[in-house]
Amino acid sequence: MEKRDYYEVLGISKSANADEMKKAYRKQAMKYHPDRNPGDKEAEEKFKEAAEAYEVLSDDNKRARYDRFGHAGMGGAAGGGYQEVDFSDIFGNIFGEGSPFGDIFGGAGGGGRKRRKRRGQPGADLRVSLKLDLEEIAKGVEKKIKLKRYLSCDSCEGNGAANGTAYKSCPSCNGSGEIRREAGGAFYRHVVVDTCPTCQGEGRIISSACAKCESKGRILQDDVITVNIPAGVMEGHKLKLDSRGNAGIRGGRPGDLYIHIEEKPSELFERNGDHLIHELFVSFPDAVTGTTVDVPTLNGKARFKVPAGTLPGKVVRLRGKGLPNINGYGAGDLFVQINVWTPKKVSSEERKILEKLNKSANFQPGKERSEKGFMARMREIFS
Repeated sequence: MEKRDYYEVLGISKSANADEMKKAYRKQAMKYHPDRNPGDKEAEEKFKEAAEAYEVLSDDNKRARYDRFGHAGMGGAAGGGYQEVDFSDIFGNIFGEGSPFGDIFGGAGGGGRKRRKRRGQPGADLRVSLKLDLEEIAKGVEKKIKLKRYLSCDSCEGNGAANGTAYKSCPSCNGSGEIRREAGGAFYRHVVVDTCPTCQGEGRIISSACAKCESKGRILQDDVITVNIPAGVMEGHKLKLDSRGNAGIRGGRPGDLYIHIEEKPSELFERNGDHLIHELFVSFPDAVTGTTVDVPTLNGKARFKVPAGTLPGKVVRLRGKGLPNINGYGAGDLFVQINVWTPKKVSSEERKILEKLNKSANFQPGKERSEKGFMARMREIFS
């Protein structure tokens, strides 16, 4: 049978790059795969043909030789029969190791890539919540977290066998961790690889169990984990500590620990991203004559001047007095909203003074009755 042009088989041009070629081959392999077309000899032929074409064109040297001499330059492939193709390499590259196709063709063509034996079962991830105040968030902090988690058994070193050595080869898979069965047509060997159900892919079974952990390889214990919290975190942030979750069963990969950040409410500040808002109350006389006060910040107190004639709702911005940005982009600002404190009760003498002041022209409302509303002012600032 006359062989078709390899570029025609894959449906690509002669100038196609590696990515285009891989995409085209993947499409053909998925379409004509024998498992999707059971008993269809034509699909089987096209599947094999596409694999051969990709095997040649994906190799720069073979492709150059094919472009120059055609099928005649491909040695044993020139006689019209299909050449030996290592499906494990092709499918490992195209679909990735561990894919269904990679497993199916792990032993095709008489070879195949050796699969790594699994050891135990992976441990579960853990999640904890950590509450922080703004002062801790501003500087970053080291915290010790107490929790119960599965830790590797020190008696058997986590593998579940007595003294860590009481193992024997699995009789079901002869130590390979795999059970294989063959299927397919006349032109290829279709090898299906399944994990051994007896040893769960480990290739070995315990001959004598560890008495301390009862063959699990792990024990539930109280533990203390130290974690460094970076400055600038906020409510809802999630930090991940690799391999600090539960230990796996019989040497399996440990899980991870996820720390969910919560913020404690502050009596002094309201947070808006990296910015802080503080509400400052001054007396009516101080608002009229002006004064200097101490304003709280995350790093102590700052001297703050209230100008004479300050109206309620005025907002003053103190740059760099907010929270540090978690990505290192400087610090936010502190916005001080000035409000005038109005007492609910006054003495008779104070009332007379206020009534006298109220008759003065200087204390009559002018065109500027008050500053803009606080929220309107903050929308202007943050927009």
